[in-house]
Amino acid sequence: MKETLVDSSVLIDVLTRDETWFEWSSSILKVTADESSVVINPVIYSEVSTKFRRMEELDEVLPLALCRRDNIPYPVAFLAARAFVKCRPQGGSRISPLSEFYIGAHAEVAKFRVLTRDPRRIRRYFPTVELITP
Repeated sequence: MKETLVDSSVLIDVLTRDETWFEWSSSILKVTADESSVVINPVIYSEVSTKFRRMEELDEVLPLALCRRDNIPYPVAFLAARAFVKCRPQGGSRISPLSEFYIGAHAEVAKFRVLTRDPRRIRRYFPTVELITP
């Protein structure tokens, strides 16, 4: 089974018990963790960390036993930038790549699946990445 990169939206849904998405996110995260390795990267960790005051608090709810923490290889950064450049002519106004580009590129380079409830950009710019979505 492919390893699964878990998008911050799913983790935040579970950690905050989001009233709309908690049930789906928590159940699919459990199923995914039961069948494959669950992975996060520094971008995902950073996005989830906005809900915590201290790093130790976050590490307590995201233990290494639950999810492996992988660094982002340089080819991922390059691929994320290429996707960002493609996005710019279509109305994007940012000057640096969005987190979705790093997540999609990381999944493509490492051959991960992505567990997300917001697949729009990943599906568009990384069409070969397998997605787990609602």
